[in-house]
Amino acid sequence: MLQIQNVSKSYSGHQALTDVSFNVPEGGIYGLLGPNGAGKTTLIRIINHITAPDTGQILFDGHSLTQNDVVNIGYLPEERGLYKKMKVGEQALFFARLKGMSKNDALSELKKWFEKFEISDWWNKKVEELSKGMAQKIQFIVTVLHNPRLLIFDEPFSGFDPINANLLKEEMLKLRDNGTTIIFSTHNMNSVETLCDNITLINKSRNILSGNVDEIRREQGAGRIALSFKGNENKLLDAIGTDVISYDVVVPDKNVTDGITNLVLKLKPDVSFQEIISLANNIVELESFSRALPSMDEIFINAVKSANQNE
Repeated sequence: MLQIQNVSKSYSGHQALTDVSFNVPEGGIYGLLGPNGAGKTTLIRIINHITAPDTGQILFDGHSLTQNDVVNIGYLPEERGLYKKMKVGEQALFFARLKGMSKNDALSELKKWFEKFEISDWWNKKVEELSKGMAQKIQFIVTVLHNPRLLIFDEPFSGFDPINANLLKEEMLKLRDNGTTIIFSTHNMNSVETLCDNITLINKSRNILSGNVDEIRREQGAGRIALSFKGNENKLLDAIGTDVISYDVVVPDKNVTDGITNLVLKLKPDVSFQEIISLANNIVELESFSRALPSMDEIFINAVKSANQNE
C-alpha cells in the first residue's frame, strides 16, 4: 500500500527525518512508534502532502504519492482540528463534502455513525460544548466516513475513558478486517500488542526497528524463560550460576499467597531450556515454565536506549 523510501526532512537546521525507509502492507494495522520529537508527526505530514520531503519519495499503490491520492487517505491528528463555533452535524457534513461525498450519502453515513456512537443528540450542539472525548468521537467519524483506503491515527485514544477507548479499538479492527490499511501512532505499547501487525520505531529522526510484532517479540525474547515454582529461589539461582546473563523476580498479584516464585531468566546462547528445566526440577517444585516474550514496552525502551548508547 505505502512505501517510504529514504525520506529525509530538516527544518532550520533541525533534522526531523534521516533516510527513513519501510513498507506498509495493505489491509493491516501498522504501528508508527517513537519518543516525542522522534520525527513521527513529520512523516505523517509528508504522507498527507501537508509538507514535502527534502530527499526520498513515498509510493502509494506503486506510484509516486500525489495530491490526488489524499482523497484516499483519512487523517486523525493528535491536535484536533474541529471548528469550535460550528454545530457538530454541520461540521461533520462539511468535512464529508470536502472528501467528495454527496450531501445525501454523507447524511446517510453520518446518521449510522452517530447512532453507533450514541451521539445523535449532539447533532445541533456546538463543538465548544463537547468534552474532549466527545469531540474525539466526532473527529474519528469524519476521518473514516468517506471509506478511505488508508487511515492514519495519531494518538487516537487521547482523552478517552477505557470504555470508549475499547469502542474505538473495536471499530479500528472492523475497518482492518474490511480491508482498510491503518497507520497507528501511539505511546501506548499495550495497544500496539493488541492492535498492530507490524511496526516501525523511529528515534532521533532514524528508523531503528521495523518488522512484524510477533516476530520481533520472538527475536527479542530469544533465550528468555519464565519459571514458576515453590522452593528456595536462591538455591536455584546458585545452581544455575553462570548459565544466566540476568534474571528478574516477577512479583505476583498481592492476593496470591500460595508461596509461588516467578523468575524470568535470560540464558547464555549455548544454554538450552531443557538444561534449566531439568536442573530446576531437581531443586525446586516446578509449577510451570514457558518462553518469556518481552512486552512491546520493554522492546521500545531497550531499542531506544541501545540506539542512544551507540551514537
